[in-house]
Amino acid sequence: MNGHALVVGEALVDIVQRDGKEPVEHVGGSPLNVAVGLGRLGRAVRFTTRVADDPRGTRIIDHLAGSGVSLTPGSAAAERTATAQATIDDRGAAHYEFDIAWDPVEPPPTVDAVLVHTGSIAVVLEPGCDLVAELVAQQSSASTVSFDPNIRPALISDVARGRARIERLVALADVVKASDEDLAWFAPDRDPLDTARDWLSRGPAIVVVTRGAEGAVAVCAAGVVEVPAVQVEVADTVGAGDAFTAGLLDGLWTRGLLGADRRDALRAITVDDLRDVLGTAAWTSALTVARAGADLPTRAERDAAQEGVA
Repeated sequence: MNGHALVVGEALVDIVQRDGKEPVEHVGGSPLNVAVGLGRLGRAVRFTTRVADDPRGTRIIDHLAGSGVSLTPGSAAAERTATAQATIDDRGAAHYEFDIAWDPVEPPPTVDAVLVHTGSIAVVLEPGCDLVAELVAQQSSASTVSFDPNIRPALISDVARGRARIERLVALADVVKASDEDLAWFAPDRDPLDTARDWLSRGPAIVVVTRGAEGAVAVCAAGVVEVPAVQVEVADTVGAGDAFTAGLLDGLWTRGLLGADRRDALRAITVDDLRDVLGTAAWTSALTVARAGADLPTRAERDAAQEGVA
């Protein structure tokens, strides 16, 4: 399938602290990780973000270019590059504190993007979140819309408004990937799978819930699909969900299910096809958590790992 992906969202540097050691910096940001993941899987990707002309911004730009991702005009004109202080606990899980301003420049319209993906900080942090929602709504006439809320509660001062913004993107989306932690924040008194079913009824063709070491579950018109996590030695979980999203979108792309003209086919996905897609996404995530930082695999690395097990 020709065309490209347009990814919209934050790029930042994770300053990772673990076990009293010296902090280590990694390029990160949920949408950036998805863009990089798709680029390393050989997809054409354009990325709309906001970074500065400073050493961290230069590192981000080089990281994107090295993964085959191009920036849209105006993405490198921020006053400073955002950072996230990430503390890794004894289970490998990351806890964040952010220094970020989000005021992106709207990219020129594109008709050849088969996919537009966004999520996380970009859809809830003012002032840029409104531009993102409007851009996604406009782009949906040409593109499959993918959304990962990847909720950062520390950046949501008005919970009701944050939930409303997330609901708006869910209704615009064709594919939603959320973690069980995201759904526990969004609807704390509800089973995450029930929330996923509710979201499915609002417009998406597929809603996927990742559950860490417990694997993932997805709902679609054909039914419910579960896959186990791939067992690896975990270095840290930074970028795990983003890698899963990249693998998920790549799998749908391979099956010719992306693009606005393929919406009916996406809605008609079978449970067997969705299970295969989720399994490949789980491998993409597993290879990422086995390495420090959000170091997503190439297609060759993922294929070799899967073939080795088979």
